[in-house]
Amino acid sequence: MKQLRSPWQQAVARAVTSIPRGQTAGYALVALLAGKPGASRAVVAALRELEGVPWWRVIKSDGRVAEEMFAEQAPRLVREGVVLTGHRVAAAHRWSPGR
Repeated sequence: MKQLRSPWQQAVARAVTSIPRGQTAGYALVALLAGKPGASRAVVAALRELEGVPWWRVIKSDGRVAEEMFAEQAPRLVREGVVLTGHRVAAAHRWSPGR
């Protein structure tokens, strides 16, 4: 993993690593878990800098995998057992804390 440069990146890494294998969470939920509700775009920026975290488990809040990431992200999700219909993750694979 690259050296974490900020407390924000550390918080994002903790939030993303808390998503169980075979589950996904939206950028907005990750932002909330990292302590900055509404900072979805900042989550995207942090994930670009972090290595060694399961970034592929983070999807759009509407349940879709971003078009520009689909070719790399979808196979990783499928290997974990996530069911996709087109670009959309099945509801059973949308994680929420405490569930």
